[in-house]
Amino acid sequence: MMTSDSELRMALVQAQTRRHFLRTIGGGLGTLFVGTSMAKYAGATKDAGHSETSSLDFTRDASSPLAALPPQFAAKVRRVIYLHMAGAPSQLELFEYKPDLKRLDGQDCPASFLAGKRFAFISGVPKLLASQYPFHQVGQSGQWISDRLPYLEKHVDAICFIKSMHTDQFNHAPAQLLVQTGNARLGYASIGSWVLYGLGTENQNLPGFIVLLSGGKSPDGGKQLWSSGFLPSVYQGVQCRSHGEPVLYLDNPPEVSRSLRRSMLDAIDQINQQTYAAFGNPETVTRIAQYEMAFRMQMDATDAMDIRKEPDSVHAMYGSKPGEASFANNCLVARRLAERGVRFIQLYHWGWDSHGADAKEALNLGFADRCREVDQPTAALLADLKERGMLEDTLVVWGGEFGRTPMRENRNGQEMKYVGRDHNPGAFTIWLSGGGVKPGITHGQTDEMGYEIVKDPVEIRDLHATMLYLLGFDHHKLNYSFQGLEQKLTSVKPARIVTEVLA
Repeated sequence: MMTSDSELRMALVQAQTRRHFLRTIGGGLGTLFVGTSMAKYAGATKDAGHSETSSLDFTRDASSPLAALPPQFAAKVRRVIYLHMAGAPSQLELFEYKPDLKRLDGQDCPASFLAGKRFAFISGVPKLLASQYPFHQVGQSGQWISDRLPYLEKHVDAICFIKSMHTDQFNHAPAQLLVQTGNARLGYASIGSWVLYGLGTENQNLPGFIVLLSGGKSPDGGKQLWSSGFLPSVYQGVQCRSHGEPVLYLDNPPEVSRSLRRSMLDAIDQINQQTYAAFGNPETVTRIAQYEMAFRMQMDATDAMDIRKEPDSVHAMYGSKPGEASFANNCLVARRLAERGVRFIQLYHWGWDSHGADAKEALNLGFADRCREVDQPTAALLADLKERGMLEDTLVVWGGEFGRTPMRENRNGQEMKYVGRDHNPGAFTIWLSGGGVKPGITHGQTDEMGYEIVKDPVEIRDLHATMLYLLGFDHHKLNYSFQGLEQKLTSVKPARIVTEVLA
């Protein structure tokens, strides 16, 4: 029978991770390998049009995994505010003026529109469907826009519209995953996690990647949309609320003082530090960092989320109402977080899946409500950032996961009571505004029906490469070793920076 000492030694051997084994055997071969791997990120990098030496060093201080790092080359923006309209808003009711579609409204859909296509619900021969709202031209750019966005239209000359986005996914969850993580499958890192991994955050008292939800439900892709995937979990998005506690259970329990909480954390940290020293598991560092972040957040997060401190004039501009869970409140919180150095701020607003199955999904009913919910606050966010001198170093992104068809949705070949459109992965619109982006332009073009792209198609990975470029990264060189591959946000397929939209 083994002695208790022998049992302890055996347990230690069994608990050793592969990384710990490599690090401690053969004169530190594991450390040598990791150091060699990391060195390539800190060496000279050549980006298209750039010959600067990279100052990015991925050999992080284990005690400060969120420390701010310089980008690989001069960045155009310091932060991102991404406004995702979950459910895919119809571009044909907002940004795509198609007079030919209006002329053909109600006619049978051409067979060529249906051959070889996959739809979520359409069957048989649907009818062509014109926009449900009138369009007009606005701004010096002469951009066509529907009457559903009266506030946003005042800012069209500060916006770059990409009307030639397309995807290979026609169901919500995988399409959202593709837009947010670069891959339609689970387990991949979100764009916010990549940005935080590469740049760290400027405010160590707040998470560097914060997620805010509105619309009554979570997006179909769920929390995987802001997951860190294979990256260390310290880089995942932190879901916060714009009312009540910013994060559930953030406050101390009754009769637990802040000093007592500090003493508890100090004891826990000592144990975790010993565990990390023994086994070298990076998730132990994540655990330490998250405990410390939660402690610091008790003060700073509550202050950042407290929109009651804003003057009445600001609430009137956003349409925000303290105490509610709304897109307006979240937009105001987003500006407050941006001011405080949060690197990536992700807003999801649910309810844009306009199939016409009921009144809430009808283009002429529920869709109009969604537009009212986001129009004023989105415009206010752009105006507020500009007034504070922040739009020039902030990238604002607005869009969904795919587009909608120019045909009216039917079910089992029968026309439905309410007006709706099916999913269209072939063409949709995303717009950008802020630093490094050409204002008041339109990139890409769809056919006369708004169904397929006829000029300058943009892949999701092209959008991601462009966003990373604006943040100071070569998308080829921002990578992470996992499962035998140098994983990247833009995956292994070719991706290009959409230089046509860059200022």
